[in-house]
Amino acid sequence: QVEVVESGGGLVQAGGSLRLSCKVSGSSFDGLLMGWFRQPPGKEREGFACIGRSATTVYYADSVKGRFAISSDSAKTTVYLQMDKLEPEDTGVYYCAAIRSGTWSGCVVYAAYWGQGTQVTVST
Repeated sequence: QVEVVESGGGLVQAGGSLRLSCKVSGSSFDGLLMGWFRQPPGKEREGFACIGRSATTVYYADSVKGRFAISSDSAKTTVYLQMDKLEPEDTGVYYCAAIRSGTWSGCVVYAAYWGQGTQVTVST
């Protein structure tokens, strides 16, 4: 059974930085797509950063491009999300997904193992 656990969320002022981690246990995510999704208050969950199986293909939504960076470790058990220049609009619950079926481009998910989410709050 694959388990996905996010960590690193918290409260930060606008303009600040946070680094989220996503630990996959039960298996490496070699062969899976990995992605970060978020759900702002009162809105739908959206995919904004996804990395392909080779880790050389990466997708970012326009809203985070140039500010966020997704990466993975060489063992392919942990995915990171470096978030810089945070804005209040980045507030939400952040989820990591090990995507069994989908595409990295556009973070399209048909089936995935999901984490429980971690709260990110950006204050003005």
